[in-house]
Amino acid sequence: MLGGIWADLADLVLPADCAGCRIRRSGLRHGVCPDCVTALRALRPRAVRPVPAPPGLPPCHALGTYGGPLRETLLAYKEHGRHAVARPLGALLAEVVAAAVGPVRPVLLVPVPDTARAARARYGDHLGRLTRHCARRLRAAGWPVRVYRPLRALPRPDSVTLDSAGRAAVAATAFQVRPGVLAAPPGSSVVLLDDIVTTGSTLAAVSHVLSLRGLSPAVAAVLAATEKRHQR
Repeated sequence: MLGGIWADLADLVLPADCAGCRIRRSGLRHGVCPDCVTALRALRPRAVRPVPAPPGLPPCHALGTYGGPLRETLLAYKEHGRHAVARPLGALLAEVVAAAVGPVRPVLLVPVPDTARAARARYGDHLGRLTRHCARRLRAAGWPVRVYRPLRALPRPDSVTLDSAGRAAVAATAFQVRPGVLAAPPGSSVVLLDDIVTTGSTLAAVSHVLSLRGLSPAVAAVLAATEKRHQR
């Protein structure tokens, strides 16, 4: 563990709803109660892979399964504008990056871009904020880190109701390289960042576009991985 994720978070005096359990409490740390802090701290990054995995999906690590306090905290952040939890979530994402990459080395963090429509719906560039806090935590632990935004997201339909094939079809044409994109510096590990992995189609599509420009991702790091539900 990189350490110190929660130790430097100031308690709030007035009671508020915890982002992780939705219970109204006092003494929240950036919007999260002590019980949910304990639950989030107990999570350990691990390798995950959707089944079936789309072609081109890089090795992927997640902090935990999309459920419990992790799911609720992510929803509070993305859907309800609880920006206070961006700092601890970004620090937790740094834990995933460290576990995915291995020994300390230069890393190039590439967050998956949001469409303009999604950014408006999610109270701004939610992954950009997470990436900044992630990079800050890694640098404090001695990692040489750069944040790179080589892609822009093109308008596309909401993928929530799509199956794996539908998500893959949408993702395949969803991203465009910005002008002047350069290859990764020699010796750097390119790390894709996202908040949740479901089918892996988005990460695979981004990886494909980047690889064509000499930015082939070594790994992908996400906060949560959904579990496939088997029909009875």
